Amino acid sequence: MELARNSGASAVNAPIFLIGTLDTKGEEIEFIQECLAYFDLRCLVVDVGVLGEPQCPADVVRQEIARLGGSAIEDLVAKGDRGSAIVVMQRGLAAWMRAQAGAPPAGVLAIGGSAGTSLAGAGMRELPIGVPKVLVSTMASGDVRPYVGSSDITMMYSVGDFTGLNRLTRRILRNAAGAVAGMCLAQRQTTIDPKTESDTMLVGVTMFGVTTPYVRQVQQLLAGQGFEFLVFHATGTGGQAMERLMTDGFIQASLDLTTTELADELVGGVLSAGPHRLEEAGKLGIPQIISVGALDMVNFGSPDTVPPKFNGRTFYPHNPAVTLMRTTIEENTELGQLIARKANTAQGPVRILLPLRGVSAIDAEGKPFFDPLADKALFAAIRANLQKHVELIELDLHINDRAFAERTACEFLSTVAEKRSQSNALATQKNCKEIE
Repeated sequence: MELARNSGASAVNAPIFLIGTLDTKGEEIEFIQECLAYFDLRCLVVDVGVLGEPQCPADVVRQEIARLGGSAIEDLVAKGDRGSAIVVMQRGLAAWMRAQAGAPPAGVLAIGGSAGTSLAGAGMRELPIGVPKVLVSTMASGDVRPYVGSSDITMMYSVGDFTGLNRLTRRILRNAAGAVAGMCLAQRQTTIDPKTESDTMLVGVTMFGVTTPYVRQVQQLLAGQGFEFLVFHATGTGGQAMERLMTDGFIQASLDLTTTELADELVGGVLSAGPHRLEEAGKLGIPQIISVGALDMVNFGSPDTVPPKFNGRTFYPHNPAVTLMRTTIEENTELGQLIARKANTAQGPVRILLPLRGVSAIDAEGKPFFDPLADKALFAAIRANLQKHVELIELDLHINDRAFAERTACEFLSTVAEKRSQSNALATQKNCKEIE
């Protein structure tokens, strides 16, 4: 073994979860254990194998994972159906990981082919964001969204398949062990000023290229007022990641200025964040500002990927790999109703801001998606379906106008003040005057 021992890593007290199907990849798992031992890192081996006998010992045995998945390992073996067994083990690993979330590991390292990757990814996604996660997979050179989701999993391509150790797999697995070891050590060595974190509010912000001027102006206007901004590209996983961080307690307020993912979910674009997008902040009572950024568009890949049913619609080539489709009056009516319904259920302070002169950089007079009737349908549906406790602010401005950003910043400060003391509310009024 060429690695030199790194005694500095001994400061990491929690174990590394090492996940694999020990009936097929026991040799590789034992090799990774040896690699991690050179970094003074302790492993806890989790067996998610099914049909064959384990090739090496496990700390968490496959019987336990199967039980949590709702079946006995003996029944899975007797049935001999690998596909259904994988579903059970995936469910079981996710349940086991959820149970560890309160006292998470120092990191997680998993290896797998297509089935093992699906299994390990499901488990890793249950752990909090920030816990180091490395997944070495034969699937890592393709579309990894089904495995990563909105988590912070680092995927490494295995290049070759896992069929025993050789000069290539040893190098790949050694690199993976080094990667997770480095992440774990970095977590311990990073110094954070707890006073700085406690004095600032982490704010989730959604942005698209066509709403970038708006978002950046809002950030600039709120700079130095006790906020830290975490901006998410509204690409489906962006919205999912933001809302997950709300659930995990990271994000404390929301500037959901670019809600375009709702259009992809409704119409069938490629950047949907799922049917529950725009619900988490309201459910948790997090202060939120909602706007309608980029609801004029639905996203597809290259032009040849657009479904034939959309022939005759208005399109705009954002780049060779991204084709935008203009939303219609009917779609905007549904989107407005949807936004109103979700805002109405909010348990915390929420305000909606509407830019009556256009919702994106290409929805303005003379631009390719300029369609006042479609925009009016969106605004009218929100107006008609919104309950009185949700404040609606309508401005005769374009979304990227500075004046719209100024009003957004003021409304955000007022919304946050509803969750703070009355003395802070008075300070907010002063800050709003300074912005204006």
